[in-house]
Amino acid sequence: MKDYKKYYIIPALPEEVYAALTHPASLHAWTGEEAEMSTEPGSEFSLWEGSIVGKNLEFEEGRKIVQQWYFGEQEEASIVTIILHPHKNGTSAELRHSNIPDEDYDDIVDGWNTTYFGALIDFYE
Repeated sequence: MKDYKKYYIIPALPEEVYAALTHPASLHAWTGEEAEMSTEPGSEFSLWEGSIVGKNLEFEEGRKIVQQWYFGEQEEASIVTIILHPHKNGTSAELRHSNIPDEDYDDIVDGWNTTYFGALIDFYE
């Protein structure tokens, strides 16, 4: 199991980024895919036609998202924490993704950089 941490600068206000990551219509706008998402702790979510699925654990409006991502039957949960910080150029998104299966690590990191945050940054630029 591996962990990944990175900061992304997104040219939008933290409230806008939070909405883009938590509301199905906003997710659809920048991903081009239907999304199942709720800000209700304990609810399950699905992004990119089921490529990313998991459970929502915790939310702080405009500031923090904590999710469990599913990778089969692993013993320790894979936890994604995104904390949004105001930044002079918009938002600094702090990403922490723990317990990524070794065999999925490179694909997950590439996905964060290109498909997830890369696409979100492109959407706001």
